[in-house]
Amino acid sequence: MRSEIEAYLKEIQATKIEEFKNKAEEVELFRIKYLGKKGAISALFDQFKTLPGDQKKETGALLNQLKNAAIAKLEEFKSFVEENATAKADADLSLPADFSSVGGRHVLSVVMNEIIDIFGRLGFTVAESGEIEDDWHLFSALNFPPDHPARDMQDTFFVEKDNGSSDVALRTHTSSVQVRVMEHSTPPIRIIAPGRVFRNEAISARAHCIFHQVEALYVDKKVTFADLKQTLLYFAKEMFGEETQIRLRPSYFPFTEPSAEMDISCNICHGEGCNICKGTGWLEILGCGMVDPNVLDACGIDSKKFSGFALGMGVERMAMLKYQIRDLRLYFENDIRFLQQFSNIV
Repeated sequence: MRSEIEAYLKEIQATKIEEFKNKAEEVELFRIKYLGKKGAISALFDQFKTLPGDQKKETGALLNQLKNAAIAKLEEFKSFVEENATAKADADLSLPADFSSVGGRHVLSVVMNEIIDIFGRLGFTVAESGEIEDDWHLFSALNFPPDHPARDMQDTFFVEKDNGSSDVALRTHTSSVQVRVMEHSTPPIRIIAPGRVFRNEAISARAHCIFHQVEALYVDKKVTFADLKQTLLYFAKEMFGEETQIRLRPSYFPFTEPSAEMDISCNICHGEGCNICKGTGWLEILGCGMVDPNVLDACGIDSKKFSGFALGMGVERMAMLKYQIRDLRLYFENDIRFLQQFSNIV
C-alpha cells in the first residue's frame, strides 16, 4: 500500500498546470480521479482500515500527505483556470454555467400592471398623488357626511399636526386622486388611480392595515350606466377569461349614485359552487357606480352638463382570486418560497 501511495504522490506532483489548457472539465476529471467518492485516495482509505495496528501510524501520515497534496494541486488548477478565463477576451464556453437565481416582479405588481394595461386599452391614463391627504380630498369632496363611520379612528390613520389638529390622514382609498384630477381638469376625463392605501384594521388572513387599490373614473357628456356595465364586462373577460360572466348588485357608496357591487362567475368551479365562492358560484371583486352630482359640483364640474362613472377594486383580492392565494399576510412577509412561485410571470 505504501508503494501505491508514493506512486500516486509522484503522479500528482508531476502533473503540470499547462496540461489543462484552461479547461474546467479537465480540472473536474482530476478531482474525480483522486478525490472523488470512488477515486484513488478514497480506495486507499478503505484499504487503510484493514491494515494491522502497527502499520497504521506511518501509513496514515503518508496517506494524509497524499490527500493534502491532491487538494492543494486541485486548488492551484482551479485558480489558474479561473484567472485565465477572466483574462481571455472571448467567453470560454467550457466553463460551467452560472445558475444564479434571478429575481422577478412581486405578484401585486404583476396584477396591478395587468389591470393598468387592460384599462389602458380602453383609453384610461394613470393618475397618482400622495399617500397623505387632507379631509377635503379624502372625505368632504366625496360626499362623506361629517358623522360618516369612515372618519372614525377605527378605520382611518389620522396624522396629528403640531397644533393638535387631525384633519390630515393616510389615505383610505385612491378616490382622493379622482378629486384632485377633477379639480384641475376639464372633461372628458378618463383616468385610473393605482396606489397604496391604509386602514386601521387588525391584520389577519382576510384583512390588513396596508393594501393596494386601482380606481377608475370616466367623466364626459352623456355617460350612462350602460357605459359602466360594458367597461366592467370587458375588464372581467380580459382579467379572468372570455367565459367570465358578471352580475351587479345594488349597494351604497357616498360618492356614487346609483351604486353597485360587481360579482364575477367563479373561475374555480365555473359557477357550479365551491368553497372559494361559498357555494354561490359568484365572487365579489369591486364596487362601482355613477358619480354623485354633489361630487362633480364640489370639484367644479357642472353636473347638469356632465356625468360619469367610477369603480374601485383591491389589488390583493384580485391576486387572491387569480392565483388562489388564501392569506393576505403573505404579500407583505417577503417569504422567498412564496415569491418564487411568481418569478416567471411577466
